[in-house]
Amino acid sequence: MERPAWAPQGIDISVPSVSRMYDFYLGGSHNFEVDREAARKAMEFMPGLPKIMQANRAFMRRAVRHAVSEGITQFLDIGSGIPTFGNVHEVAQAADPEARVAYVDHDSVAVAHSQAVLEGNDRAVIATGDLRRPQEILKSPEVSELLDLERPVALLLVAVLHFIEDADEPQAAVTKLSESLAPGSLLVITHASYEGIPLTQEEAGGAVGVYRNIRNPLIMRSRDEVSRFFDGYEMVEPGLVAMPNWRPDSPVVQEQEDPYAFSGFGGVGRKA
Repeated sequence: MERPAWAPQGIDISVPSVSRMYDFYLGGSHNFEVDREAARKAMEFMPGLPKIMQANRAFMRRAVRHAVSEGITQFLDIGSGIPTFGNVHEVAQAADPEARVAYVDHDSVAVAHSQAVLEGNDRAVIATGDLRRPQEILKSPEVSELLDLERPVALLLVAVLHFIEDADEPQAAVTKLSESLAPGSLLVITHASYEGIPLTQEEAGGAVGVYRNIRNPLIMRSRDEVSRFFDGYEMVEPGLVAMPNWRPDSPVVQEQEDPYAFSGFGGVGRKA
């Protein structure tokens, strides 16, 4: 398999990556055939996966604009993935040029491509880190030098918690991060769930099995389970809802939308 010029040395391009599969779903070009093969296999069971990812990105952008409207100009995006058009720093800095964004990802392709995209932007950085080790993220020089945790921050955990198994204690990781945030900070979460998917759980389970087979289990949690990540936060209206229903730019008529867009949940909470 030929290694593209943009692919960092040292990564195994024969192993699928959820970050690069996500990039493929969104129509990006920073993915390998092994990622495309796994993504296509998942789409055999759940053909609406690209639509879910698009809804996820659209929710993220609205949440970022909301944060800026609330006076928050610092963003910590963990599990940020490979940058695509309309990423957090572009949305935030379009609304406020002084906005600061720290991205964090453990995928070396995502980190390398982010470094290239962010070159020359002194208010946006990328750090290598894993949500399962929150203290390392908070102490990383990239994050600690750019963000002032004494002031409110918008913490984005977008499409990442569902890749953390219960055994790895995702709730503890969110709690640890939350303890470091100033009052008035926002927590932004999207999460996969069997709820809302226009398939039976057995049918959707085929796609989940693809992720399990590539050793990146996709943990489908219920609405109640996802809501627990917001413990200690006051939910911003309209609460934890299907992503298109969170503060849409225009009225949503669900019957006229792709039903896959309403899979899973998105929500924003404010720390008291």
